[in-house]
Amino acid sequence: MEILNVLAGEAPYLFRGLFITIQLLIGLLGVGLVGGVLLAVAEVYGNRLFSTLAVLIQRGLRAIPALVLLFLSYYAMDLPPLLISIIALGLRSSAYQSQIFRGAIQSIKSGQMMAARSMGMSRLQGIWYVVLPQAVRLAIGPWSNEYASETKDTSLAYVVGVVEIMRRSRYIISYTYGNALLIYGIVALVYFFLTRAGNSLLYWLEDRLWVPGFERRS
Repeated sequence: MEILNVLAGEAPYLFRGLFITIQLLIGLLGVGLVGGVLLAVAEVYGNRLFSTLAVLIQRGLRAIPALVLLFLSYYAMDLPPLLISIIALGLRSSAYQSQIFRGAIQSIKSGQMMAARSMGMSRLQGIWYVVLPQAVRLAIGPWSNEYASETKDTSLAYVVGVVEIMRRSRYIISYTYGNALLIYGIVALVYFFLTRAGNSLLYWLEDRLWVPGFERRS
C-alpha cells in the first residue's frame, strides 16, 4: 500500500519530467535532421572542399562521446541546460543522420538529376524538388534506429542539470528514502513505450510514403 501511495503521489512529478524528455528529443532530432541533410548533400553534391569538410565534421562528431560533447557545450555556452543539451546531442545526431541521408540520396538514380537539369532546373532545384523528397522517404526506415538511439540518449542530459525524467526519478528516490528499483523500473518502462510508440509511428509513415520501385519493408 505504501508503494502505491508513493506512485500515486509522484506520478505527476514524473510526467513533468517526461514532458521535458519529449521536448529534448524533438529538439535534438530536429537539429540533427537539418544538420544531417545539409552534411549529406554537401558530401554527395558538394565540390571537393565542401565534401571533405562534411566528412571531417561528421567523423569528428561521431568520434566524441555524447557525454564529453555535453560537458564541452555546457562550459562553452552560457545557455539554459535544456538548450545546451538540444544543441550538443543534436549536432552529434546530425553526424549519424548524415550517413542515413547520404545512403538514401545515393540510392536515387543519377539519371533523375540529369532529367531535372535538362528541364531547366538548377543543381540546387534538382536536389530540392527531385532528389530530397524521395531520399527523405527512403530514409524513414533507417531513421527509426536513430530515433530509438536518441530517445535513450536523452537521459544523458541529466549530467548538465536538465530536470528530465531521470533527474526527477533520482529526486523521488532521495526524498522517499528508497524505492530505487521501483522508480527506475517505471522509468525503464516509460523509455520502452516511448521508443516503441515512436518506431510504430515511423513504420506506419514509411509504409504510407513508400516510393514505388524501391524495396519495401516486409
